[in-house]
Amino acid sequence: MTKQSIATNKLIPGMILANSVYNNADQLILPKGSRITEESITRLQFYEIDRVLIESLVPIEPLEEDIFLTTYSERVKSSEEFTNFKKQFDDTTETMKFTLDEVAAGNSSSGLVEELFSSATNLINTSENNLELLDMLHNMRESDDATYTHSLNVSIISAIIGRWLHMSEEDINTLTIAALFHDIGKLLIPQDILQKSSKLTNEEYEILKTHPYKGYQLLKYSGMGEQIALAAMQHHERCDGSGYPGKLTKNNINSFAKIIAIADVYDAMTAARAYRGPLCTFEVLSTFESEGYRCYDAAYLVPFMYNVVNSYINNTVRLNNGQKGEIIMINKNALSRPVVHCEGQIYHDLLREKDLKIVAIL
Repeated sequence: MTKQSIATNKLIPGMILANSVYNNADQLILPKGSRITEESITRLQFYEIDRVLIESLVPIEPLEEDIFLTTYSERVKSSEEFTNFKKQFDDTTETMKFTLDEVAAGNSSSGLVEELFSSATNLINTSENNLELLDMLHNMRESDDATYTHSLNVSIISAIIGRWLHMSEEDINTLTIAALFHDIGKLLIPQDILQKSSKLTNEEYEILKTHPYKGYQLLKYSGMGEQIALAAMQHHERCDGSGYPGKLTKNNINSFAKIIAIADVYDAMTAARAYRGPLCTFEVLSTFESEGYRCYDAAYLVPFMYNVVNSYINNTVRLNNGQKGEIIMINKNALSRPVVHCEGQIYHDLLREKDLKIVAIL
């Protein structure tokens, strides 16, 4: 059977993995022969695995739960708030593209940066409801985001995290700017590497991994400030030392870079794809709980997850057994597994009932 290299964000449930996949620390992520599922796609994105080798390109039929996910997505998209948000998002993306290109070309000015920051801040302030912002942001996504759109997404998520951490207005503003420019180094990476459809060679991957340092140099030269430049250089570092470019550990990573790292990965995992709407938030949070604490600073990750989950109290959800119910209580020791009240006075504590999970928000 012919094997083919497929971008992770193009994977479809039902495909068969041709080779085992390992992370940068040589830990097994998925074994050879695994059938691709939504959970495994999320896992691959969490570990920033860009491409995998597939031996079967014939996907299984979509699960019934995908219909519910799409329904929720369509409901968000049909709102007036989303229409207004999308227009402003598209306008800000254009400003983003012009500004990043100018800075990358060495034509930076305080006026350019201020205009972009003002546009992004106005977008973030379209709603004081952080959950509403996240929902609208998720549904802006189609399949494969350019550097500009992704950076805008990450800035919005980072600003929301800053709000939840009760950071000062000055720090949130700096964090927002840092997130807007965190991936600018990619503009200095050859396009044939960024857009390559087949698997990167080891040499090409090493070139790609230079983008954080290139971004640091560019931002320092542009006079952006040390905090913003460090956030660009360190947003791929991980607390356990498995990141790059410096393999730094927790105490040596810039605090803004730690927050942007969480927003960066969350943005990737919640991206909608061509064949379905955005992944259910609780599945994403489950991956963070099982994989995230060694990679990300709990001081930032836990408040982020807690506030996301707490926003869904009293919301109706669908479980993988088909039952619908209302989230009535959060389990602080397992945020992705709350207590759900279903019809007939049935209460499911998902922390105790390990076979159940939330698959859709209705």
